Amino acid sequence: MNAKVRKIADDLFLIPLDLPVAGFNEFISVWLYRGEISCLIDVGPSTTVADLLRALDELKIIQLDYILLTHIHLDHAGAIGEIADAFPQAPIICHQAARPHLIEPSRLLAGTKKVLGSMALSYGPIKPVAGDRLLEANNLRAESVIPIITPGHAVHHVSYRMEKYLFAGESAGVFVSLPQNTFYLRPATPPTFFLNIALQSVDSMIACHPGAICYAHFGIHADALKMLKIHRNQLLLWEKLIEDERNNCGPKDPVDACLQRLMREDPLMAVFDQLAPDVQERERYFLRNGIKGFIGYLSSEARSQRTDDRC
Repeated sequence: MNAKVRKIADDLFLIPLDLPVAGFNEFISVWLYRGEISCLIDVGPSTTVADLLRALDELKIIQLDYILLTHIHLDHAGAIGEIADAFPQAPIICHQAARPHLIEPSRLLAGTKKVLGSMALSYGPIKPVAGDRLLEANNLRAESVIPIITPGHAVHHVSYRMEKYLFAGESAGVFVSLPQNTFYLRPATPPTFFLNIALQSVDSMIACHPGAICYAHFGIHADALKMLKIHRNQLLLWEKLIEDERNNCGPKDPVDACLQRLMREDPLMAVFDQLAPDVQERERYFLRNGIKGFIGYLSSEARSQRTDDRC
């Protein structure tokens, strides 16, 4: 078996897809569920499709019942054209908002280049997919797969419950397992972000009472309910700290001021110095992006639409 592939259980495999970019080892992954049915959850970027196909070949996967996309950011869905060709009988499940962008991905690719700049080159392009291959998650009727619409991280985000596993994509944050049963966890809240929708998404996952949670970035935790509640509380803490800091930071860059405040006061940031230096650099970039998402939300009328989630 490919040394990178991790057998988590008889029915579950984690397939890392490393990019030749500092800090991006063991960050992007896809999941293979092989129980009563076989499902691939996400497909990674197109630049790593050869690694993914090699891993599936070594696992003797000759057919898939479903290809499940959590969302269509290129680190999760960029290889969908190649994987669709490799498994021509497998329906591709996605959010209804993702469907037009998979059929005609030019705007998706252009948007990625605009946001990520040179990083987009590391992900590669995305090939279009025929519309008859796509099935909207709301229309999926499969006892073994329960789609959960979770548009917190992106409007086109879907999580999936299969048996005891919750495949959460990025709707439950970014997770890094560390020694001595510790972990790093941060929200994935890029602009444009709406806190009320993110909280509703977390609540929808909690309501499904999953056992283990499988993160796209990166790995698995055995207690999904614990981690979802931790993530929910972290979102509310970030709202409180970022709102306070942006109102009181004076002439300082509000993003830098908020980052320093979160590093001091978010207990989940206390392990930051345990991350490898190149991972810290990666995370500072995404932390800043997440803070921008919160600042945009706090500056907009969207916050007036949220219900009181502290009850």
